[in-house]
Amino acid sequence: MDLGPVDPALAELTAGLGLLQTALSAAEAPWSSWLAAVDPGQRANARNMVHCWALRQQDLRTLQTGLARFGLSSLGRSEPHVQDTVRAVAAAVSALSGNVVAPPAPDASGPGLLQRADALLGPAPTPNGTRIMVTLPPAAADDVDLVRRLVEGGMGVARINCAYGVADTWRRMAGNVRLAAHAAGRECRVAMDLAGPKLRTGPLEPGPTVVKLRPRRDSLGRVLAPALARLAPVADGDSPVTLPVPQDWLDRRVDGDVLVVDDARGSTRRLHLLHRDGTWLASVDKTTYIVSGTVLVPKGQHDDPVEVGALPALEQKLTLQTGEVLVVTRDCTPAAVRPDHPQIGCTLPEVFDRARAAENVHFDDGRISGLVVGATPDSLRVKITHTEPGGSKLGGGKGINVPDTRLAVGALTAKDLVDLATVVELADIVELSFVRDPADVVQLLTELERLDNQHLDSRRLGLVLKIETVQAFEHLPQLLLAAMSWPLVGVMIARGDLAVECGYERMAEVQEEIMWLCEAAHVPVIWATQVLEQLTKHGHPSRAEISDAAMGEQAECVMLNKGPYIEQSLAVLADVLGRMADHHDKKNALLPSLHSWHADEQPAEL
Repeated sequence: MDLGPVDPALAELTAGLGLLQTALSAAEAPWSSWLAAVDPGQRANARNMVHCWALRQQDLRTLQTGLARFGLSSLGRSEPHVQDTVRAVAAAVSALSGNVVAPPAPDASGPGLLQRADALLGPAPTPNGTRIMVTLPPAAADDVDLVRRLVEGGMGVARINCAYGVADTWRRMAGNVRLAAHAAGRECRVAMDLAGPKLRTGPLEPGPTVVKLRPRRDSLGRVLAPALARLAPVADGDSPVTLPVPQDWLDRRVDGDVLVVDDARGSTRRLHLLHRDGTWLASVDKTTYIVSGTVLVPKGQHDDPVEVGALPALEQKLTLQTGEVLVVTRDCTPAAVRPDHPQIGCTLPEVFDRARAAENVHFDDGRISGLVVGATPDSLRVKITHTEPGGSKLGGGKGINVPDTRLAVGALTAKDLVDLATVVELADIVELSFVRDPADVVQLLTELERLDNQHLDSRRLGLVLKIETVQAFEHLPQLLLAAMSWPLVGVMIARGDLAVECGYERMAEVQEEIMWLCEAAHVPVIWATQVLEQLTKHGHPSRAEISDAAMGEQAECVMLNKGPYIEQSLAVLADVLGRMADHHDKKNALLPSLHSWHADEQPAEL
């Protein structure tokens, strides 16, 4: 039967899809050496990722619009099976043109994303559900009940950050996770995060050894609650602040004693002693400055004074204003705090070998930004271009990001190489921090193979690449292909550093692109950094971070950082992800029946 001339729009679609299929067929050639090195069980997935790369090299907007006009499936959800999707769409266009073509056979690739996610991260809470990773606080080393509550609350992966603590602490953390998971009758994986070569500001000279006791007042200046200090031989680091005094002197005190003191300003103050639950507290209703050596005299007992012992020095910070120049030095000895000449060290010497004028520098998670205006082998002059209104404070140990500087430094430090043996002993997953180049992945895999040859069974470990630099994002296809020579692979989108490096305005598209490419490679993704941060730190969420947490449902796992309200955050996140699992699977809307709206039986009277 003659169907007449072919619709020109269909002919245009046929031509466009033909060119696209040609591009996909040619895509594997430039990646052939990479594909050959991939683990055989992942080679089909690696080829699919290469096809996705080739697909996204094209501008598909016109093609997408044309397909939509005919009610055909777009290419926007093609990541799991790129070549087959393009062939199926081409077959549908051909059928509309009157030329029936058999659709392609189902894809025969290896294990899909769901299976690989289960193998790496453990079972999901529901068939399409998202797992929750929790960064363990230091208390998890000794507080078994805390770990038990986290496991029972939905923690599917426990993360131990090797940038903090020592091997014995990590061993107790991991042991508590195993015990809690066994008791709960569920699985909880242990991931250990290698510290990597994070750039940080050097130390500043310590400030004075002084404690400020300040009562809480209302808006009219009336005292609502006195200031409190703990009196004890040794400080314990908790609140309230401790004033060190000898135990034998405390043994002579009675509840209700009044201590007379001339504070650091020469102001006479009276501190009232209280004995509560075995602890001596001093309360004062006027602001009081206590320094090391301040004399406390019990009222009516002038022959029994005592000097306050050594107090911790105040942490000093630089106050930086937009427009001024900060000198960053290779020398990391504590820098003097001079308002007229701000200076601070940098912990990574390689920065000074590579940084050049006009390159961007960010400090403290992007709270302060600047531009290099001068570079020598020993220092950088950074003109500050962004601070908070009125200036921002910068202390020691704060992160530095140099997104424009190509650092000649590997992701594995000497510390990481030492820590790796402990990681292999304790963990299910090793996370590689600050990866920039495929050579970083090769070095880690070489070390893991070396440990495996020492009968440490390192090949059972899953490998997670943390994408937190511009270089890592730019090299993502190569990083994935290098990692896919290992049996179990995942990616963490470390959105904190990555947002600073690529710019906050680009973060939304960058994280989407990472997830698309990983889905094509059938590599599980962990959505990390600042998830429910307000809730975790302060006990109440912002509206925006609830929406952000819901977006994490697109990943196979969402990570929470530690904080005083971590258990509340875990409960909220589990609830949000559970609700979203009914609505979306990756980019696919699942379209469950909705019960949000109902028709009125009778129209309202006008």
